[in-house]
Amino acid sequence: MTIKPKKGRIVIDSKLCKGCYLCMSVCPNELIVISTELNEKGYHPAEFTETNAGEDRRCTGCAMCAVICPDIAIEVYRG
Repeated sequence: MTIKPKKGRIVIDSKLCKGCYLCMSVCPNELIVISTELNEKGYHPAEFTETNAGEDRRCTGCAMCAVICPDIAIEVYRG
């Protein structure tokens, strides 16, 4: 019996993100980075980068980023 690793993904609302980067500090696989673009408020929002990660560093849907986000700017999807 093979156990498949959990798979998840997150969506960060760049309009709500104020660039505190707390989500970056808690992501166990370091899949959140600083965007090079500015949002409407003039902040560099956080950005999800799972496409740049290998199979061993994908999002597990742990939701730690969403829990720590003070702006409720992160939605977590599991499945």
